[in-house]
Amino acid sequence: MYKYVAESWKRIWKEKGGDILTRVTNWRRGPTIVRLERPSRIDRARRLGYKAKQGFVIVRVRVSKGGMRKKRPKSGRRPKHLGVVKIKAATSAKEVAERRVAKKYPNLKVVNSYFVYSDGMYKWYEVILIDPNHPAVKKDAERMGLLNKN
Repeated sequence: MYKYVAESWKRIWKEKGGDILTRVTNWRRGPTIVRLERPSRIDRARRLGYKAKQGFVIVRVRVSKGGMRKKRPKSGRRPKHLGVVKIKAATSAKEVAERRVAKKYPNLKVVNSYFVYSDGMYKWYEVILIDPNHPAVKKDAERMGLLNKN
């Protein structure tokens, strides 16, 4: 069934661009980290471990795009030895999003995250969190294998 949900998600993005653009405009104006009632991509969330029960939290996070350039040194050197070009960030935008959400919600544990949307300035991810102390999660955490992750 979730295969068809995923196909409809892709079809909506292609056909209804206007609706999505108004939604994303609101995302852009809103805060960076927003707690959601339900995931916008239920098929992807379920594949990554989300369950529609108490103790599970979905958070949408906005991460700015662009490289993390190194500052150019002021004193004179040969251009080859400046160490400015070809510097890439070691962490992906997804990892940055997960780290920021984990910092904002220290009592919750990050399960996984997935890509939602991207424009010229930002990327949005939805991060799945669980409350390890919630009775509904504790009851079957070992069976799902969610609390064993680092």
